[in-house]
Amino acid sequence: MKALVFLGQGEPLDGPAPAAPPDGPQLLQHLAVTPMALYEVEDPKPLADDWLVLKTRMCGVCGSDAKQVLMDFEDGGDNPMTGFISFPQVLGHEVVAEVVEAGPAVDDVAVGQRVVLNPWLSCAPRGIEPLCPRCKAGDLSLCENFHGGILSPGIHTGNATEATGGFAEFLPAHQSMAIPVPDAVPDEVAVLADPFSVALHAVTRNPPPDGGRALVYGSGALGTCATAILRALYPSVEVGVVAMWPAQQALAGKLGARVFSPEPVEELVEALADWSGGVLRTPFDGLPTAHPGRIDVVYDTVASTRTIEVAIRVLAERGTLVQLGLSSPGRTEWTPLYFKEIRWVGSNAFGVEEVDGVRKHAIAHYLDLTASGRVDVSAMLTHTFRLEEWRAAFETLVGQGETGAIKVAFDFR
Repeated sequence: MKALVFLGQGEPLDGPAPAAPPDGPQLLQHLAVTPMALYEVEDPKPLADDWLVLKTRMCGVCGSDAKQVLMDFEDGGDNPMTGFISFPQVLGHEVVAEVVEAGPAVDDVAVGQRVVLNPWLSCAPRGIEPLCPRCKAGDLSLCENFHGGILSPGIHTGNATEATGGFAEFLPAHQSMAIPVPDAVPDEVAVLADPFSVALHAVTRNPPPDGGRALVYGSGALGTCATAILRALYPSVEVGVVAMWPAQQALAGKLGARVFSPEPVEELVEALADWSGGVLRTPFDGLPTAHPGRIDVVYDTVASTRTIEVAIRVLAERGTLVQLGLSSPGRTEWTPLYFKEIRWVGSNAFGVEEVDGVRKHAIAHYLDLTASGRVDVSAMLTHTFRLEEWRAAFETLVGQGETGAIKVAFDFR
């Protein structure tokens, strides 16, 4: 089969990398030398009796995929998550696929079914029994055994060597990783299940108060999904969105949010205080701080030093900053964090979640919500490419200000 292999060896199918544009953006310079190419590799087989083989129909490009392929990191390389991966890799975990082979112990899904991938390589896929306490509780992304069992280190499909991902024509999956897709939900909608689930976990585990105000910082895939969830599940809450690009701003407005531009940052802080009713206090130097603040929760899908600093300045006293994005670390002025007793909580992906009193996997919630018409984020799928066009796909993401890209996916159909 054809597969995009990160740190692949041998002669790639797509030939030598093109020369980097001499005056182009840094990320395009990185793309020209990224250690990934299209190779012919062996078709996968079930990794155990309760594993499947899936035929990829569509696969979204996650922000984590883009960061890795574009080498979009400015720190010194001491990220502890490098202890949770193994190489070489076939990336891609936002997968819609068809079951084409099932091991003899599979009893949950059948050959021919269309499924969305639950990517977590937790206890069950690794063949570990009994399940760890986190997996028993449904907190799959906090599994204690990402280094154990039958697989190499890796938290989800695409970053453990044997559990190859959706940047390929076929991929293996444990039966617990295959969630059936209703016939009424098209592939173009189902492929958005993963980013929606990440946002669902962040919002429902850290909900805004009734009648409160919530701010979504960033309006890519995670921010768009968070906005849609807030509008659908918390209708009494006023929702603001900080969106950089015109396509993102238009979609956030269509979803019913008040839209703010991130620059100039001083004007952003003033606009957020004006919208929420916060009272600004001006220091000797730097940005003003709202005290009292009137924004109850900020869902930060960017998590840069700038976004964190703005968030803690405009949040209410004892408000909540939910970090579900990740950027390179750097200095920020975080005095308001302790002064206003702000709760800063990380939000790691998804597992079994509760919506309207019902507990089930986040992806299953998404499929139900979209099938019933309560949620529609289909407009955020802006671009699709064939696997052979992978460089163009990443170029489109780099130039999202001009291309209008929000979610990019590979289409194998």
